[in-house]
Amino acid sequence: MGERVVVGVDGSTGSRAALLFALEEAARRQVGVRVVSALLPPQHWPDAYGLAAPPTIGEMKNDLRVAARRMVDDIVAERSSLAGVPVELHEVEGRPATVLVEHSRGADLLVVGHRGRGGLASAMLGSVGLQCVLHAECPVAVVPTGPQPQPIGQKAEAGEERVGGGFGEAIVGPLY
Repeated sequence: MGERVVVGVDGSTGSRAALLFALEEAARRQVGVRVVSALLPPQHWPDAYGLAAPPTIGEMKNDLRVAARRMVDDIVAERSSLAGVPVELHEVEGRPATVLVEHSRGADLLVVGHRGRGGLASAMLGSVGLQCVLHAECPVAVVPTGPQPQPIGQKAEAGEERVGGGFGEAIVGPLY
């Protein structure tokens, strides 16, 4: 396999959850993480912003790199055990789903965030996640932003409850 985990990052809460999951999974597998941020090309930028001079592609890629680096650094500061995971940052021009599917070639795992908006919408997969699930060339993990189940057999801590489901028992903790 590709010996790496690929994760899509766009600065959202969902992509932060995906990045944390990707870093933890890469640490467990002892592989690196490729953090991919997609940038729509200028022909997709709306003219309605009223900017005298829109930012250049180079400036936008730099902004994406700074934001992704900050997100990685924040997670590693919270979870020092992830400090040894090799991280590559990539800012790529193109539609997010297309870019992520391309980067899935040769990877062990592609991780994307789930963009639920509550109620019925949270039960539905977003368009980028759906395209990745349908077209990626490796397994895909779609990570929700809510509380995450812990591996079976791990002890529950105060404020957590043990839940059962179709795939076995898990521990669900409070929101953090």
